[in-house]
Amino acid sequence: MIVVDVLLGVLGAGALWLATGVRVVQQVERGVVFRFGRVRRAIRQPGITLLVPVADRLRKVNVQIITMPIPAQEGITRDNVTVRVDAVVYFKVEDPILATVNVQNYTFAMSQVAQTSLRSIIGKSELDDLLTNREPLNQGLELMIDSPAAGWGIHIDRVEIKDVALPESMKRSMSRQAEAERERRARIITADGEFQASRKLSDAAAIMSSTPAALQLRLLQTVVEVAAEKNSTLVLPFPVELLRFLDGATPDSSKSPPLVSEAARAAAAAAAALVEKDLTEQLNGSVPPVPEIPEADVADLELESGHPFASGEPQEPQSKDN
Repeated sequence: MIVVDVLLGVLGAGALWLATGVRVVQQVERGVVFRFGRVRRAIRQPGITLLVPVADRLRKVNVQIITMPIPAQEGITRDNVTVRVDAVVYFKVEDPILATVNVQNYTFAMSQVAQTSLRSIIGKSELDDLLTNREPLNQGLELMIDSPAAGWGIHIDRVEIKDVALPESMKRSMSRQAEAERERRARIITADGEFQASRKLSDAAAIMSSTPAALQLRLLQTVVEVAAEKNSTLVLPFPVELLRFLDGATPDSSKSPPLVSEAARAAAAAAAALVEKDLTEQLNGSVPPVPEIPEADVADLELESGHPFASGEPQEPQSKDN
């Protein structure tokens, strides 16, 4: 019985020893073993691993890709524009031993390096590059962060600039610039269209000048188009060729004979002299005066009208008694 008890005690101690030395490493982790304070080069892979009780210590390191946002950093670009830029870094632990031994907290260290590198890349870049040409800046920022991270056993997977915040005054200036650029393009397109239309119209005018009947057909076609709108009033343009025909058919006034004969001119001069003589006689008093009205006729007129005619003598006013 004593032997059996001893064997059971040994087996129990062995089981306890095994229980204290057994560890489980997850698939997304790697194990770093420290034996009496010294790191073991062998990295424990996912699964069950055995440790020496009391002598070994296991530290698990996550090897997944970590997404770390970089806080917004304010800086001045190379063309003296104040901006606020934030970014994001994707990295993972490539060597668990270096990430555990060479740096105390690799996540905090990566955050500080990323912020410093972002400030540096802002000062070396121009505003247009930050807004439209970010891919070279992302590559440059990745190289700046990867330089110290390589000694920590960390691999930089990707770095991207996420947002660029501009002052309100700069936004208004950029909007005015964009509006002016669009207006310039619109004017160029309009001018190009006018130029092409003028060339086509010039070719059409050359063809119509050689064949005048084409212009008349075009005029009739215009009349048909106007009449199709069912308007009550139809405006018919006057052909220019008709004006040219009338201009060519009209004789030159400098070469035509005088329309007024010499006899007509003499008769007109005699009539003007006669009118002038009559006016002169009237002005000199040769015209007979106006005849005076007799006094008897004046009295009869006063009785008929009831009002006395004005005479040279003043008349006394009648009293109310009379």
